Amino acid sequence: MKQFIALLFVGVLATAQVKKEQLNLMPWPQKITVNEGNFLLAKNFKVNITGQQNDRLCAAATRFLRRLDGRVGLFFEQGFITKTNEEPLAQLQINCKSVGKIGLYEDESYYLKIQNNSIVINATTDLGAMHALESLLQLLQNNGTDFYFPNTEISDLPRFTWRGLMIDVARHFQPVDVIKRNLDAMAAVKLNVFHWHLVDDQGWRIQMKKHHKLTDVASDGLFYTQEEIKAIVKYAEERGIMIIPEIDVPGHATAILTAYPEIGSKVIPITANNIEKNVNASGFQTYTVERNSGIFTPTLDPTNPKTYQLLSEIFDEVCPLFPGAYFHIGGDENEGKDWDANPKIQEFKKKNNIKTNHDLQTYFTMKLVPMLKKHGKQLMGWEEIMTKDMSKDAIIHAWRGPNEGVPAGKSLLDAAQKGYKTVLSNGFYVDLMQSVDYHYLNEPIPGNVSLTEDERARILGGEATMWTELATPTTLDSRLWPRTAAIAERLWSPREVTDLESMHKRLVEVSFRLEELGVTHIRNKEVLLRNISNNQDTSALNDFSNVCEPLKIYSRNKGGTEYQTYSPFTLFADVCVPDATDAVAFSKAVADYQKTKSEADKTILKGYLEKWVALHDRLQTTSQQAPLVKPLLPLAANLSNASNELLVYLDNPAKSNLKSLENRIEKCNTKEYADVELAVYESFKKLVR
Repeated sequence: MKQFIALLFVGVLATAQVKKEQLNLMPWPQKITVNEGNFLLAKNFKVNITGQQNDRLCAAATRFLRRLDGRVGLFFEQGFITKTNEEPLAQLQINCKSVGKIGLYEDESYYLKIQNNSIVINATTDLGAMHALESLLQLLQNNGTDFYFPNTEISDLPRFTWRGLMIDVARHFQPVDVIKRNLDAMAAVKLNVFHWHLVDDQGWRIQMKKHHKLTDVASDGLFYTQEEIKAIVKYAEERGIMIIPEIDVPGHATAILTAYPEIGSKVIPITANNIEKNVNASGFQTYTVERNSGIFTPTLDPTNPKTYQLLSEIFDEVCPLFPGAYFHIGGDENEGKDWDANPKIQEFKKKNNIKTNHDLQTYFTMKLVPMLKKHGKQLMGWEEIMTKDMSKDAIIHAWRGPNEGVPAGKSLLDAAQKGYKTVLSNGFYVDLMQSVDYHYLNEPIPGNVSLTEDERARILGGEATMWTELATPTTLDSRLWPRTAAIAERLWSPREVTDLESMHKRLVEVSFRLEELGVTHIRNKEVLLRNISNNQDTSALNDFSNVCEPLKIYSRNKGGTEYQTYSPFTLFADVCVPDATDAVAFSKAVADYQKTKSEADKTILKGYLEKWVALHDRLQTTSQQAPLVKPLLPLAANLSNASNELLVYLDNPAKSNLKSLENRIEKCNTKEYADVELAVYESFKKLVR
């Protein structure tokens, strides 16, 4: 009888209606309907492609099949998909009209329909078809026995044409495999632009055959060969992603000037005292690759013809490596201090009626426009390049916001209203360690802004931005994911899709699924914890990491000098991530309890507090053979003490010493230990309030 009931239960599950809100799609599609019934997966599941021969789509369909079989373990009979109409009777039919161009304004729409015995994907281009395959993978369900797709109908297309991710490889070099795995992750959440920040004060990362000094003296031997770059570009194109390179000029130029000091702006008179120190025989300041973070004064000389000759030759060699139509020249954070101190440059400004350094930089940037246009490239730069004399062909990359004294969104709207195409990164800086909620609710086009149709069209989209002063290949992925998936949704989905609870639920599943692509944001945590614990039990450290977050908005690296590019990034702050899981759950538990005052919700709160009371002793035990744990103990003690007094407060508020409790809670607001902060501080305050 029990066996019969169990079989009946499984049968009911197999045919149960899946509700739309149960799905873990990200980005959420424009239109979706869930119908009754399911498509049950079996060993004979096959894929067929119709239309013109499309090698990129064949490869994508093969990857889809392998990833799907990796999840379901059915040993599908179909191996590699190499040509169209290979399996006319296949259950999954992909109807694709054309090969999409890698770039902006391509048709990325798709239509997906799942029925009991068939799945159909219709798309104008293979780009849309590949997006559909990602959505199909995200729809996979199981009933405890079988895997299936719920009968679903999706009509989808992106809201913005530019959905990007920038990774800086100058501050910390990121090897080829790191770039590739993140390209795979980008494709999984339908991002289509990879902005590759290749040059900055801390390193030159492109092999140059004509100007090999750039890598000989300014790369520490860490750079991409031209063949590696071509392979990565091809890898990205196979996933529908355009790569935009960035060489940052005229500021952030220490690496370039390490190789070619003669085009620098700082000239020092030769004396007996300095000729052996920092001035070469020609009287030019000499430079070494920067090891710290921050804004530095070395700047290219915009009055020197040799500056433009070198840059022209660099572009001649670099541009052919990147088939895309855009080239990013940086242009940010040039303070102009070396320009102000150089009499020759000041005389040039006077002679040419150039009034400000901003105008001088415009003069410089405009010189680059024809160099790039010669290679079919459109110039893009950070928002500092936008002046009244800047070419309207330039794309303005808006990055400044309240942290820089600029109202949120102002730079983007200014650019669009002044006739520039523009891309938003302010609010999407994932290296600032801010919450996923902050990024998710960062709307590129605020609803209270009046824009013309043309002005709206100039807002191309946005980019998640990952500077790597504090990120190595081991930790990069944990700084990018899963928050970048939420940003991808903001750039793809309708602006009305803003439900935080839904986003958090779906993000858990998406984060887990990104690991199948090789992304290490989850698995590398244990690698670092074993190092910190000296290969002891890591459970106490893991529990503590779930209530701690790294210091935010560049406050971890005080003055940009606490950490150098060669410093260890294997410490507790490197383990911790924004949105510490227990802290997020505790915050919700506090809100629930304050609504209900129920014993059940109080019990949940007490469970967390009791765990945190015990954490200090557990960490102290671990620290006896692990010196790296000792810096955490004062913070753990603060958490333990506050949690202990909160337990008393919850059981009997009248007997609690409120002044003592508030003092304990305030100690949890410290940011002086191990470059982390307790993410439960605000929740503790709310609980008492």
